[in-house]
Amino acid sequence: MSFGRPPSINVGFKTSPPDRGSFPLDHDGECKTQMMQYMDCLRKNSSTSSPCRIMSKEYLDCRMRKGLMERDEWKNLGLGNVIDNAAASENAPRENTRPS
Repeated sequence: MSFGRPPSINVGFKTSPPDRGSFPLDHDGECKTQMMQYMDCLRKNSSTSSPCRIMSKEYLDCRMRKGLMERDEWKNLGLGNVIDNAAASENAPRENTRPS
């Protein structure tokens, strides 16, 4: 018994590229550190992604730098308002270390 399409039906199937979010696997573990930090954050926050947005951005940035996904703007990835750790430390208020 065949479960395929009958040979008398000739329907032209059209292929399309994968939806956003489908990208090559990281077989060589190039971004494993960032991925593990993100997954650990999700575990600690009962799978709530909001507190883990910085780690998500770092992971996607690694994937884009390593060519594992196409470079895109952060606003298109839903992370336009997330500040990088490096930028956050530069913009953080500094303590006055001068003697009074």
